[in-house]
Amino acid sequence: MATDAWSPPPVLLTVDLVVLTLREGRLCVLLVGRGEDPFQGMLALPGGFLNHAGEEILDAAHRELSEETALAAGLVHLEQLATYGNAGRDPRGRVVSVAHLAIAPGLPEPVAGTDAMDAAWFPAEAVLSGEVELAFDHRRIVTDGIERARTKLEVSALATAFCGELFTIAELQQVYEAVWGTELDTRNFYRKVQAVKGFIIPVGSGRRTTGGRPARLYRAGPQTVLFPPLTRPVPSITKEETREEGE
Repeated sequence: MATDAWSPPPVLLTVDLVVLTLREGRLCVLLVGRGEDPFQGMLALPGGFLNHAGEEILDAAHRELSEETALAAGLVHLEQLATYGNAGRDPRGRVVSVAHLAIAPGLPEPVAGTDAMDAAWFPAEAVLSGEVELAFDHRRIVTDGIERARTKLEVSALATAFCGELFTIAELQQVYEAVWGTELDTRNFYRKVQAVKGFIIPVGSGRRTTGGRPARLYRAGPQTVLFPPLTRPVPSITKEETREEGE
């Protein structure tokens, strides 16, 4: 019995980057202004199509990081986040995006390149709340990327990727507070961090003056999995929120 000829549907592949850093104690995400349609002029995540069929996805992510932002990929923690492929996510056709999470400390002002009009850092909370509108489904991707970072801070040494080569425990605490979006008790945090062997290593007798007494310096240790984990605090419910729920 004859069967109809079948051919694979045309599908395009892109990479998108959720680039996170801390600026003045706030968690920030890198966004670019789109220089072409669709959504010309709107803010979006840096990213783009594969250069050619033989380009590896991770290589494409590194290339886009450099081309659209002029950031040195070798200094950035980069990991694959998730794949996004809803049929209607891109008006140009069926476009599947392999999103990546990139993290580095104290990243400089970015420089837009190729098809981006501009590139700048935006507070993460402004993107999560919808105050800053993004093209495509990029707000969902940013939300997933930040939640990945928040979760990994509990069970891995990812927090040190936000720090420089040498840092104080107070600076490490600032990372957790900025990413988790909550204040932490200093003594409790110090105790929990010191309880995880190999998480951070003291650097000789080096100390850094931060306005008070000199603070001891540390570097990232060999331990990449935190045990016991640093559990994220559960958001407290105010009396007003409780009253609204009961209405």
